[in-house]
Amino acid sequence: MSGTDNDMLILVDKNDNEIGTEQKLKAHKEGLLHRAFSIFIFNSEGKMLMTRRAKSKYHWGGFWSNACCSHPRQGEDLEHAAHRRLEEELGFECELKELFSIVYKAKSENGIYEHEYDHIFIGRYDGEVKADPEETDEIRWVDPEELEKEIYDSTRFTPWFQIAFAKLVHMDIENLLNEE
Repeated sequence: MSGTDNDMLILVDKNDNEIGTEQKLKAHKEGLLHRAFSIFIFNSEGKMLMTRRAKSKYHWGGFWSNACCSHPRQGEDLEHAAHRRLEEELGFECELKELFSIVYKAKSENGIYEHEYDHIFIGRYDGEVKADPEETDEIRWVDPEELEKEIYDSTRFTPWFQIAFAKLVHMDIENLLNEE
């Protein structure tokens, strides 16, 4: 089940220290910095799971992005939130590892902002994906090297995906996924 526009987001400072909460839609309209996470899933062939956000989403609907992205609830552990949303949005569970964080601010065509302190997780999964149609219109598995050639078409990809992917594509994902 997907979240609602009335969900409360955790507002943070530039160091990811919690400074309050705000209603999701208001935080996005005002461009308030809030805590988020983005999950990148790879299969055993090294392909990355991409999702096309549901066209009904109020910002960046119809854009391609990483497997899953969302926000933790107040008092919820970040990794727990990532696992919860992965199950809710894509219908599966796998081990996740946090790699790094990014802070960015981007304005969508309809004037809604994303201003996030975004924690980037990776995981490996080879099974069936059961995408929630309220969240995702389409999925595909893609070779990161092939994707790197098309990623700079900003009309097709979410801004957070482009920023995180630019860092991720130069990392040794296979070794990172195999580390204990």
